[in-house]
Amino acid sequence: MSVPWDDKPKEECGLFGIFAPEQDVSQLTYFGLYALQHRGQESAGIAVSDGRKIQLHKGMGLVSDVFSEEIIESLQGRMAIGHVRYSTTGSSLLTNAQPLVVHFQKGMLALAHNGNLTNAIELREDLNNQGAVFQTTIDSEVILNLIARYYRKSLEDAIIKTMIDIKGAYALVVMAENKVIGVRDPYGIRPLCIGVLDGRYCFASESSALDTIGAEFVRDVQPGEVVTLDENGISSRIGSQASAPAYCSFEYIYFARPDSTLDNINVWESRYQMGVELARECPVDADVVIPIPDSGTPAAIGYAHERGLPIEEGLLKNRYVGRTFIQPTQEMREIAVRIKLNANARVLKGKRVVMIDDSIVRGTTSSKLVEMVKSKGAKEVHLLISSPPVCHSCFYGIDTAEREKLIANKMDIEGIRQFVGADTLYYLSEEGLKRAIGNVPACLACFNGKYPVQVPKDFSKSGLEC
Repeated sequence: MSVPWDDKPKEECGLFGIFAPEQDVSQLTYFGLYALQHRGQESAGIAVSDGRKIQLHKGMGLVSDVFSEEIIESLQGRMAIGHVRYSTTGSSLLTNAQPLVVHFQKGMLALAHNGNLTNAIELREDLNNQGAVFQTTIDSEVILNLIARYYRKSLEDAIIKTMIDIKGAYALVVMAENKVIGVRDPYGIRPLCIGVLDGRYCFASESSALDTIGAEFVRDVQPGEVVTLDENGISSRIGSQASAPAYCSFEYIYFARPDSTLDNINVWESRYQMGVELARECPVDADVVIPIPDSGTPAAIGYAHERGLPIEEGLLKNRYVGRTFIQPTQEMREIAVRIKLNANARVLKGKRVVMIDDSIVRGTTSSKLVEMVKSKGAKEVHLLISSPPVCHSCFYGIDTAEREKLIANKMDIEGIRQFVGADTLYYLSEEGLKRAIGNVPACLACFNGKYPVQVPKDFSKSGLEC
């Protein structure tokens, strides 16, 4: 269960894939997933092919919990794909952990998926009516079923035909016995990049995973692109493309590691620029700037530099806290917040404080932190947010609250300010956010409700997931 301070959207998954017969592919995949652990902490898995068969190991928990040295050594092969997963409540099952591996008439296939399909339930019903059997409750199995059914001459052809049927956001790594294929949805909503290590290629959700294994970043997989890694090296085909990309803005705001570069935009630099834009839009008279760690830190640095203010660690984070149970009493809930973050009285006492965070979802965590900072003697607390108000749910692979639980959907900004107890509450404008991320074509649907891929009116977040 989530703890009460854990009031942030959740990324669904992280992907890694590699074709490198000369390398220890299972160990490289393990370290790649370790670098992507922030994208999912619920389950992890690695599938390895030796050119004839595919071996799989997956389990619930962190990468370090699921894999031992003995297990990694037993996964010998020429290529591998890996997956870390976060799911919403009710979907935490080992059967839903990935990669998924199937036997079919052409041999074996393994698939790992990041994202959500908006027409998964409809496709699943059609496949059920045709006699398909499902073992999971995730839309990734729908994709795998379609690929297997379309597989006639080549795996790439089957994937491209599948891309015609599926709608939504997805990045995929697919492995047959003799190749690994990376795929990105036509809008490029979910990230995927290519690296090279000693002349062999790999895929990762973020470039930071490439750095971890010593691979050199090559480029991002383009929206709608199907990239094949095999004995001949690397090749590419265009499967399906939208009229314009719609890269996920929340990757830059919160999800991706700050040392990653996504679609030619450095994440740390974009967050720093969000702080600069905040300083230009809302220049508060203050004594000190403090970030809400860790995702608020680059924006706080940008704000402080632009305003010429000192930046201090006003909130200290306990980095050794995992998940815990929600306590039943209000007193215990408040203790749980202080387990994660504690205020530094020396920095705060008697000060006018600018406190910077990346987003507000339900508002519960923000109210506790404002209260905590004031309890340590802060004279004023000005809460500035380096993104616009989150008013709409995401249906593309990010677990935000249902729309009716989003505080910005229920209250205006003044109402939210009163709820969280801040002296000032300011959200970065959409235009400021666009400038901060270099005006790349981005999906802003969680802020303005303009979904690049149509979402059915009856689409439910309790339906299929990745």
